[in-house]
Amino acid sequence: MSLPAGNLAALAAAVLQPGFVGVTPPPWVCRWLGEGLGSVVLFARNVVDPEQVAALTAALRAERPDVIVAIDEEAGDVTRIESGRGSSRPGNFALGAVDDPELTEAVARDLGADLAGLGITLNYAPDADVNSNPANPVIGVRSFGADPELVARHTAAWVRGLQTGGVAACAKHFPGHGDTRVDSHHDLPLITGGRDRLDGTELAPFRAAVGAGVQAVMTGHLLVPALDPELPATLSSRILGGLLRDELGFCGVVVTDAVEMRAVADRYGFAGATVRALAAGADAICIGGERADEAAAQELRDAIVAAVIAGELPEERLAEAAKRVGQLAAWSVAARAELPGRAGHRADGSHVGLVAARRALRITATPAAARRIPLTTPAYVVEFEPPRNIAIGAETPWGIGAPLTELLPDTVTHRYAEADVPADPIVGAGARPVVLVVRDLHRHDWMRDAVGRALAARPDAVVVELGVPELVTGAVHVATHGATRASARATAELLVGAG
Repeated sequence: MSLPAGNLAALAAAVLQPGFVGVTPPPWVCRWLGEGLGSVVLFARNVVDPEQVAALTAALRAERPDVIVAIDEEAGDVTRIESGRGSSRPGNFALGAVDDPELTEAVARDLGADLAGLGITLNYAPDADVNSNPANPVIGVRSFGADPELVARHTAAWVRGLQTGGVAACAKHFPGHGDTRVDSHHDLPLITGGRDRLDGTELAPFRAAVGAGVQAVMTGHLLVPALDPELPATLSSRILGGLLRDELGFCGVVVTDAVEMRAVADRYGFAGATVRALAAGADAICIGGERADEAAAQELRDAIVAAVIAGELPEERLAEAAKRVGQLAAWSVAARAELPGRAGHRADGSHVGLVAARRALRITATPAAARRIPLTTPAYVVEFEPPRNIAIGAETPWGIGAPLTELLPDTVTHRYAEADVPADPIVGAGARPVVLVVRDLHRHDWMRDAVGRALAARPDAVVVELGVPELVTGAVHVATHGATRASARATAELLVGAG
């Protein structure tokens, strides 16, 4: 029996999670919410300040009270709510370095309460990937670490904390994006491990997330031949149905990573990847990181309807997906109703986040070199800037220079990318204490060369690693395990002996 075209269009709209441009809901989004659209996703471009976000979500809810408002807020280097300032909480890698699940749960609960106060109901986090490949260009500090058991226990703690705060968690990127050298924003990563390896490594955190009651799981655009030799996970019924649903027992919403990403869009088309994902078992289609207008949403809605009419996508599968989205919306409404009154996001950031960032710092130093800290005079800071990870907003600030200048006025900071780093990176330092700031030093030959030249001239320099501390160098090395505002503040305090 065929559904009426209007019902099909409403069902198709229900499974879309589009983004949009602007700090207020555009007319097309408001109209679509009345025509079946069940979700929207916010990005940094939609955020000015807490009051504006709260007003935006209230306007969305005025059109549809149970609308799912999603965001990609990892509370680490990847932040949307605090994209203009940097996150007031450390990210997963820092929490993994501390390895206190109760602290991880407290940080996530704190974040969940803030997001709920802003009217956000679904968070595309935590990142449950095991960063087993140090050369990974897109995960890195977004992961809790390289140990599957550690990642599993912190994934579960993060899920519990966030959902206790009233926001649905979404573990990603299933079945695991950690062991890759390719960023799925640009191309299709290949995960080569056998099934035993996958069971023991990549899948362990997702089992833990399901056990913790995670409400959603985000697919990764990954080719995993041990699970499906032909189709990426997002488009594979073997992976979404056979593995995630049947073996792992997940009953919540399966959300795709953004379908405009080249890993799937280049091979199957924007609309083609959407239809294939739904047919394979996905329930919600994330769009709008790069395509954020009504035309994109219309293209996908029309393609879904056409696929049902043509028999390429069973009506029952689409209805099942829409039903699951509705169940998540109902969970969100109930979770919000149980929350105590809250004034909203705090302007001063997260206290527990700064505590966690301080606990995550790790210092490697010889006894003699350790006496160089604290710094007592204005410093000369050189920050080496690697190519941007596309998951991290270009607008998000990072570095040690700014918070160090607050504590040591007259500190001088220079930042160099590969193309403009001078032969002598610390020319002009004079007698000032030198601080060299790096991100994933082990991944960038040019950065290692520049740091080597600087250390040859000033072996007393302090090296601060904001990424994965795979390569420890210098007489004094500080690993922050992330480049968040909280981590930068904690490091500046450490360097001057404050806090």
